[in-house]
Amino acid sequence: MRQLVVIGNGMVGHRLVEAVLDRDSGMAWHIVVLGEEPRPAYDRVALSSYFDGAAETDLRMGDLRADDRVELRLGERATGIDRGARTVTTSAGTTLHYDALVLATGSAPFVPPVPGHDLPGCHVYRTIDDLEAITATARGTGTGVVIGGGLLGLEAANALRLLGLRAHVVEMAPWLMPRQVDEGGGALLGQLIEDTGVTVHAGAELRAVEPGDNGQAAHVRLGEDTRIDAGLVVFSVGIRPRDELARAAGLELGPRGGAAVDAACRTSDPAIYSVGECASIEGTVYGLVAPGNAMAEVVADRLAGGEATFTGADTSTKLKLLGIDVASFGDAHAETPGALEVVLNDAPGRRYAKLVVSDDAATLLGGILVGDASAYAGLRPLVGHELPGDPLDLVAPGRTGGGVGVGALPDEAQVCSCHAVTKGAIRSAIANGAADVPALKGCTKAGTGCGSCIPMLKNLLADAGVEQASALCEHFAHSRAELVEIVLATGIATFSELIAKHGTGRGCDVCKPAVASILASFGGGHILEGEQAALQDTNDHFLANLQRNGTYSVVPRIPGGEITPDKLIVIGEVARDFGLYTKITGGQRIDLFGARVEQLPAIWGRLVEAGFESGHAYGKALRTVKSCVGTTWCRYGVQDSVGMAIELELRYRGLRSPHKIKAAVSGCARECAEARGKDFGVIATENGWNLYVGGNGGFTPRHAELLASDLDSETLIRYIDRFLMFYIRTADRLQRTAAWIEAMEGGLDHLYSVVVEDGLGIAAELEAAMARHVACYSDEWRGVLQDPEKLARFVSFANAPEAPDPTITFETEREQPVPAGPVALGMPSRRPPAGGDTAHTGSAQPQTMEV
Repeated sequence: MRQLVVIGNGMVGHRLVEAVLDRDSGMAWHIVVLGEEPRPAYDRVALSSYFDGAAETDLRMGDLRADDRVELRLGERATGIDRGARTVTTSAGTTLHYDALVLATGSAPFVPPVPGHDLPGCHVYRTIDDLEAITATARGTGTGVVIGGGLLGLEAANALRLLGLRAHVVEMAPWLMPRQVDEGGGALLGQLIEDTGVTVHAGAELRAVEPGDNGQAAHVRLGEDTRIDAGLVVFSVGIRPRDELARAAGLELGPRGGAAVDAACRTSDPAIYSVGECASIEGTVYGLVAPGNAMAEVVADRLAGGEATFTGADTSTKLKLLGIDVASFGDAHAETPGALEVVLNDAPGRRYAKLVVSDDAATLLGGILVGDASAYAGLRPLVGHELPGDPLDLVAPGRTGGGVGVGALPDEAQVCSCHAVTKGAIRSAIANGAADVPALKGCTKAGTGCGSCIPMLKNLLADAGVEQASALCEHFAHSRAELVEIVLATGIATFSELIAKHGTGRGCDVCKPAVASILASFGGGHILEGEQAALQDTNDHFLANLQRNGTYSVVPRIPGGEITPDKLIVIGEVARDFGLYTKITGGQRIDLFGARVEQLPAIWGRLVEAGFESGHAYGKALRTVKSCVGTTWCRYGVQDSVGMAIELELRYRGLRSPHKIKAAVSGCARECAEARGKDFGVIATENGWNLYVGGNGGFTPRHAELLASDLDSETLIRYIDRFLMFYIRTADRLQRTAAWIEAMEGGLDHLYSVVVEDGLGIAAELEAAMARHVACYSDEWRGVLQDPEKLARFVSFANAPEAPDPTITFETEREQPVPAGPVALGMPSRRPPAGGDTAHTGSAQPQTMEV
């Protein structure tokens, strides 16, 4: 058996090993992988999710050690290569023989040599160790500066924001992400980024990082006049190939560094290959995962005796940066001779789109999407192919109902750029029996990279006539919508009766919360009443949001964001007396963090006494109706947005639904309440109200679409009643309104027919169902406080009801309590195991989370 040594355990090195194993059916290779970091390979593309609650284990890629052919040496770096002897020496003093050697050492962040660049408090953004160092520094400061406004720079800015810092981004170019987007897209991107609270300094010159009295970074100097106070500086201005091993071994280097390789990814030494960011192919070093994966596939094929070559790289990118969609693909900057540009700059809609086409406008060459990248999945595979219609219709399908369907794509079009999977390969897999997205992922690897192609995979399945299973789970053959109809038709009010008559088994963590939501939507009583309590996920079970350190947050309802001074004082007193962290949210509410289970009833009691009620931040229910001040104060307001927001929030409070619902009311077209980013949004006009539906934030942000315009208040509420109840009855489990409308046959037109025209003849029924909800509403917190049996659930330990959880500790940051210990770095809380003398947790049911 020959020995392959791979130096580097990043994403591309990991992909190379997987590709070799896939082809090595004859057990020809023993593979030794040297990983400089002490941890297995992890997804660097998703690195920022570490600040959003993901643990290191969530980021890990497949375990290479599961295969006997692989020897993974972590925390052991290569120190030298002897090409004559074909050996590699390591930091552990080991000498490894190789028959073939692959350099996958990646790149290192470039730090500009300005004065103060190496002060304590200055960091780079590259590894998990970097993130932990950034987190530690963030504890001692309130402001951070990111040097570099590219992809990683904006991700770093979001990380600082998640750490609670005021964030600044400094970019030398005139606009953000200059490599990916043009001036028009960059201008809008800058506005959208600043709307998130991040300050952008574009076209800025970094002069120095200046120390404070303690010798750590304290200020960033820009140009002659600008000085930013900052105790944390993150450099993200570019990368340099890690080519020191190649250089020391005498291998030929590229003009900008990196081991020079040919089309087979072979270096000047035929026994040594190089892939990813440490390779220079035709003078280019690629800093993206997709080209690195393509190189890995070439080398794996060569090691298996094939003749594959690297024929080019798809440098398309689609990212969500601080909640903003940005996509760039193909010849985005129109560098092809004779290229034409088709530009849609929709400032009111906060979106920018540009398509680059050939000089005869027949072939798509590339494009840029900012603000709304929903067209990316269909457009990117079309690059280099004939356009299926008017270019403008492809980025503004609302004009004609156009857009790119899967039928417009030729078989050779790449559906998955991360793993170079074509439409033809997907169709072949479907023909061979792949009947759902997981099956396609398993046999083609499509959808296992950045995930942006998953909607296209679903469309290809549907286009092939593959019927997708609608069953809620293994215990119910019915979909959620069908279970709704069963409950309504039969009057079944308990899970046990429903599963006995229409399901099998005892249920699971999928169907129990889903059925609980259905029952609650149609008058099932208090969610902690009797059998209902055992169905809830963790948040609903305790009527509060579980946080990463095992404590809970309490969010009282503040309709319309309107609150009296006396109520503000009560919130402040509760936070002070219980030692809670307080934060004003983006939805005009005040979050109180850090409450232990046994403290929740006492906290609710104080709040309920002051006139507050549950804000349902924990439930799949209406969260909030955000508003601007409208005619109450604003000189631009044309309607009373505060009054309408309060009326809507009080009407729909406690309404259980397939997923959370967010709404907003803006008092004029200036849209200060951001109503078009909500599940339903209302914007005032001189003649009444415009109603928008299907807007979402989250992982796939989407603008809401206009359903009806210039409505009087009574008609507006009637239409919202119908819209929400139709959504509750027909949507799938955990399906947001945007995805619901997109999946609906007929889309917005059908929804208009149902809600506005009563095309199904069910409008009166929907309105009556909502009227019953309004009449039956009761506050869930008050319901617990009035019932001793429900109150008995709220203990941390069953055999020590008054004892606090000893694993929960806090420290003070910015004069407020925050989690201490590993949880501050995004690590899971570690509770003592049950058994022996340890106190037992009070809840007998397994605690699960729906997201």
